[in-house]
Amino acid sequence: MKSSSPHHLSDRFQLTNRITSKIATIYIYNKNIAVVEVHEGVNLSYASAASLLFKGLLVLKNRHWVYISHRVHSYSVVPTDYEYLHKINTLKALSIVVPTGTDPSTTAIEQIFCRKPFQLFNNGLEEAMIWAEKTLKDEVDGLKNHRDPLLF
Repeated sequence: MKSSSPHHLSDRFQLTNRITSKIATIYIYNKNIAVVEVHEGVNLSYASAASLLFKGLLVLKNRHWVYISHRVHSYSVVPTDYEYLHKINTLKALSIVVPTGTDPSTTAIEQIFCRKPFQLFNNGLEEAMIWAEKTLKDEVDGLKNHRDPLLF
């Protein structure tokens, strides 16, 4: 599914899939960057988002990917549920994009519970996308350069 992006990003980021549910919309870019926009008033938890997460994982397959929370609406998050994201081996990093002027203290609490690389961006979805791309490239480069000492 190639279509125009609602985010007005540079051409290097191609929307490859969109998943919509009653709690959120996931935009998949370049087949491995998931931009998640949770709907207004939702209480985001593992219980409320599990089916959407599974749908996203089916689309992403076994690719390494980055989760970007694009906070365009007001909603609540259960930060202790980050433990479930830690168990997804293909998920390599998370970032949060908040509107300019938003108090970042709530994201600091989320960061405490997240055990994967985590970055906060202030009104910079494109900046977060570039970070995600670099994070994934660094992951691939790290795998290429890793040699198992038992094999040599």
